[in-house]
Amino acid sequence: MNLSRRHRLTSHVETGAMNDIMFFLMLFFLIASTLVNPNVIKLLLPNAKSSKQVMKQPITISVDAAGQYFVNKKPVAPANVEPELVALVGNAPTTEQPTVVLRVDASLNVQKLVDILEIGNRLKLKMVMATQAQQAAAK
Repeated sequence: MNLSRRHRLTSHVETGAMNDIMFFLMLFFLIASTLVNPNVIKLLLPNAKSSKQVMKQPITISVDAAGQYFVNKKPVAPANVEPELVALVGNAPTTEQPTVVLRVDASLNVQKLVDILEIGNRLKLKMVMATQAQQAAAK
């Protein structure tokens, strides 16, 4: 009777390390899946007969240190900035109007910037002020 008990083998598989590995894999795939497509809604879009694409070019208004105004690199008198913008924008609906980029010299009075912003507000234009990125501290 002792012989049958000696030959009995017990098998035991350690699964503690496998649990850790599976947890890390699950965590990796959860993080990776949110980074790949954060806000994607899958749609089947309808077909169009024309393939016209609208490219909106921003309008640039620049004011240099001497106080000279430029609309798309074309010199303009300060009094003619609004009529020039009206001519460029035309009578497009407000949803299709281009963005106006303001480039004003840092040494100028803030009033010149405010005057241009008021013109954009009257014409209901989206205006963005261009700035220069600050350099990192000295090495």
